[in-house]
Amino acid sequence: MQVVGRILGAVAMIGLLAGSAAAQKGPAKYGEEDKPKTPSEIAAEKEAERAYRRSLGNIPEQQKSSDPWGTMRGDSAPPKAAAKAPPPAKPKAKSAEGAAK
Repeated sequence: MQVVGRILGAVAMIGLLAGSAAAQKGPAKYGEEDKPKTPSEIAAEKEAERAYRRSLGNIPEQQKSSDPWGTMRGDSAPPKAAAKAPPPAKPKAKSAEGAAK
């Protein structure tokens, strides 16, 4: 009796697992056509697109300035003055002995 019960239990478990695995449908295959959309789905997509376009209009225009430190400088300093490099320095002696000679 125990053997029959174990066999029936194993068959029931396999059946439950196989049923749930068969119910899963994978992604659409290549070349497979999509299901036609209902009119309510089409209307919902159009409304979502309109809402997206309206929300883009609420975003303020970006400033053209690309100088992140521009507000930190004083008004008298021209912005290109900071970009100039200092004149090249004289080469230094390589060791203390070379400087003494």
